[in-house]
Amino acid sequence: MAEFAAHAPGTFCWVELTTSDPEAAKRFYSELFDWTHHDDPVAPGLVYTMLFRGGKSVGALHKQRSEETDQGVPPHWSAYVSVADLEASAVRVSALGGRLLAPPLDVMNFGRMAVLQDPTGAVLSLWQPGQHHGAQLKDEPGSLCWAELMTPDTGRARDFYCGLFDWGAKKSDLTEMEYTEFTQGEGSLAGMMPITPDMGPVPPNWMLYFATASVDRVAETAQRLGGRLIVPPRDIPKVGRFTVAQDPQGAVFAAITLG
Repeated sequence: MAEFAAHAPGTFCWVELTTSDPEAAKRFYSELFDWTHHDDPVAPGLVYTMLFRGGKSVGALHKQRSEETDQGVPPHWSAYVSVADLEASAVRVSALGGRLLAPPLDVMNFGRMAVLQDPTGAVLSLWQPGQHHGAQLKDEPGSLCWAELMTPDTGRARDFYCGLFDWGAKKSDLTEMEYTEFTQGEGSLAGMMPITPDMGPVPPNWMLYFATASVDRVAETAQRLGGRLIVPPRDIPKVGRFTVAQDPQGAVFAAITLG
């Protein structure tokens, strides 16, 4: 199993679901990915639910704040990237043309976080670990295995993220479509593709992919439990089989069986 006690700076370390109905979301994803959960009341009126697969943490969920709901922000999945120095990273965000939606703040003794919006509009969170380093499980069934940026300006986004995290970028040789792989050292850790007119009104976003032994089972289960398929299961030559779905509350995610 791909178990982690810590995550290197510049790598994806945590995922978090913001949802309008935590109880319904727990039921949906527990059946979908065989997750268990533990509710942690962290403040008056705020419960943070940790999600586990096989006893190892994979992410968390919490109820959406009324301010977000009033602003029309839909339920959504968020990704966190680990950083060694949050203050320095926040300065780089602004210098590279992004903006901070939430400035650096302490999350008790667990760590420090900030939320950024890149120059093309996609949102991503930063995490400087304290007691909490991130997910204990990745790249295994029921856990995060890939993150993919969809953006209307791949060149601007590439320059931003490579400058912020010291990532490399290369054109993927696994597909004929325009697809960029973000790299760290010898490995790829995320992808990027352009939003094209034929996709319709897709906002810039980071899509999160969860590994599964059977994409078709995930797709069937998601529909049976009240979700809907945005992209039905399909094969990606030399990569695997994937689907994109929306949970009953509206959050979008992807699942993939790697070939």
